[in-house]
This record gives sequence, structure tokens and C-alpha cells, in this order.
Amino acid sequence: MSDQIILTPEGKIKLEEELVHLKEVKRPDISAKIEQAKELGDLSENAEYHDAKDQQGLMESRVVEIEEILKKAIVQEKSDSKDTIEIGTSFVVEDDAAAQKEYTLVGFNEADPLNGKISNESPMGQAFAGVSVGDSVNVDAPKGKITFKVLEIK
Repeated sequence: MSDQIILTPEGKIKLEEELVHLKEVKRPDISAKIEQAKELGDLSENAEYHDAKDQQGLMESRVVEIEEILKKAIVQEKSDSKDTIEIGTSFVVEDDAAAQKEYTLVGFNEADPLNGKISNESPMGQAFAGVSVGDSVNVDAPKGKITFKVLEIK
């Protein structure tokens, strides 16, 4: 991971909530599953025990990952300015086919392209950063170059 991780305030809250859930709900649940599996006897061929231990390992690594992200996080407050697109800014664009879509520019950790959250480090996010209403940008996409026109900054 890089030294700095940019998060929106919402992204930081989401990670903090996930961390609390993992520590206060998942950790005790997995510990209980391990104890129950131990009671079944021979651990060498105990599938429930091995499954619970695998779950525990994955959960603990996610806890460490979230804690590291939060240590390195820089929270990027959304600017009140509607002049240019910055991290945290939502905006509406129109593509070559006249289809309109709303996006929000976020840090890479919060990216969710299917829900319109694009990473500031992606080619698309980099193309939109600093752009104003009325500007057009070209984005190299897997299906070829797409031109987007910024219609609105929210």
C-alpha cells in the first residue's frame, strides 16, 4: 500500500463501522465456532474446525488491513465549490451515445464502478479530476476511446 490513502468522510465511516463489526460481532462468532468444533473431537479430520480457522484467518487479515488503511488515511472533505471535479465530488456526464450517468470521484479504496464510484487513480478518474462543467474528456476504455461531456457538478 502507498504511504497515503485518500478517503472521503463517508468512506472512513464505512471502514470504521466494518472494523467494529469484525471485532465485536464476527470475532466472537468465529471463536465460538472454533470452540464448538473442538468439542467434536479429532481436529486433524474436523472440517468444521478447519473451516472456522480459515474464516478466522481471513477475518483477522481484514482487521489488520482496515487498521493500516485508517492509520494512513487522509480524509478529503468535499469542497463546496462546484467549479471543478475533486475527490468526493458527484457529477453528471454524457457519453458519445448521449447516455447520461452520474459518478462520484473517490479514493481507490472506495471505488465501486458498478455503483458510479470511480477511483481517482483510474484512467477515468484521472481524466475527470480538475475538469469543469461543459468540458469534455477522452477516456481509454476496454471497448475503445469514449468522450464524456460534464453536464453538472453536484
